[in-house]
Amino acid sequence: MNNSFGKILRTTIFGASHAEELGVVLEGVPAGIRLTEDIFTSDIERRRPQLRGETPRREEDIPIIEGLNSDGVTTGEAVTIRFKNSNKRSSDYSRFESHPRPSHADLVQRRKYGPEYDISGGGMASGRMTVALVAAGVVAKRILGGVNFTTSLKSVGGVERAEEFESIIAAAAASHDSVGGVVECCVGGVPHSLGEPFFDSAESIIAHLLFSIPGVKGVEFGDGFAGAAKRGSQRNDMIINSLGATRTNNEGGINGGITNGNDIVVRVAVKPTPSISVPQETFDFNSGTTRPLVIGGRHDACIARRAVVVVEAMVALALADLKLRVG
Repeated sequence: MNNSFGKILRTTIFGASHAEELGVVLEGVPAGIRLTEDIFTSDIERRRPQLRGETPRREEDIPIIEGLNSDGVTTGEAVTIRFKNSNKRSSDYSRFESHPRPSHADLVQRRKYGPEYDISGGGMASGRMTVALVAAGVVAKRILGGVNFTTSLKSVGGVERAEEFESIIAAAAASHDSVGGVVECCVGGVPHSLGEPFFDSAESIIAHLLFSIPGVKGVEFGDGFAGAAKRGSQRNDMIINSLGATRTNNEGGINGGITNGNDIVVRVAVKPTPSISVPQETFDFNSGTTRPLVIGGRHDACIARRAVVVVEAMVALALADLKLRVG
């Protein structure tokens, strides 16, 4: 199992949804960065379930920060951030060992890691793990400095009118179903020349981390797939000054795998939550046949809504690692 990523800023997550705790270890964080509990509050709150259709599981999510000096400042040594899991209901998951949830990781995790693997809460495939990713993102933003993020939910259930999002999610929750969504992250103030082509291009590193978020099934930069329907004369970004600014930004701030100084624009497709209470005919290994499965439990009707800050965190983490590579 590979729980680590990064060349200079090495990020390792640990724990699981229903373990005693989970968290993240960050190696390569420069010395001199103040990390107090309060700087994590805003992003952790953005992830916290609060609205109709979101999981009723509530955790305190108070970060326990280790590896700082007595003034709460990084020393150049590894930083560890832990979160306690106290609101667990592991008994909800034992039946999925023989009757695995469709479009979830229950079956593939136990096939890969053996029958002893604990799928309670979804194990490491759970959205619960994203609190550690958000914490890593907070640190990454401190490393980046003057970079600004604008991240939002752009569509829900295929609808792009934000005023309808709440009613769409509420209707899905009321029918015990779920909907997906698209998150867009725009990053301003990104320095030029970040990215290490060929295989560590800016898009490669960002996409790699975005696809590690549970539920993410698609990533596009700039005009993405829509650009494939255009002619070059319609799509090319004309350079308008000596700084490399462009009249349009169809490339999403990256050329040849290297940031060009324009805003990075990336969109992420998040699938509908697979854990739903609508009866689903799926294979039961005990009976040797398909039979109805009603999942129940505590789940979001639209995980994309709380994934907004997680997407932002992973883009920040990718850019921070790339920044540290060039000094």
